Amino acid sequence: MTTSPSVSMPETTQRTEGEGRQETHTHPATTHEHDHYHISHHHKDGVFNEWEHRTYWHTHQHNHAELVHSHDYSLEQEMADHAKEAHDHDHTAPAHSHS
Repeated sequence: MTTSPSVSMPETTQRTEGEGRQETHTHPATTHEHDHYHISHHHKDGVFNEWEHRTYWHTHQHNHAELVHSHDYSLEQEMADHAKEAHDHDHTAPAHSHS
C-alpha cells in the first residue's frame, strides 16, 4: 500500500471589504452533523434551453473551516438558519479538510 505525501497549503487570510449590518466576525472551524442541502442545475429540454434547480439533502458529520465574514441579517438568524443552507464538501471525507 502506498500513501501520498501530505501537501501543506499556506493559510489564506480572510477579511471583508466593507461591513454589513453585522460587524465582521469569525466562526471557528467546527465539525458537526445536521441535514444539509445540495443544489444542482438541471438542463431541461426545450427551445430556450432552460435550467432548473434540483435540491437534495442528507445528514452526516461534516466540517466547516474557519470563516471570517459580515452580513445584513442577525447573528441569531445566522445560527438558527445554518442547517438550511447548501453545503459543499468532499463526500469521501466530509469531516476532513484536504489542505
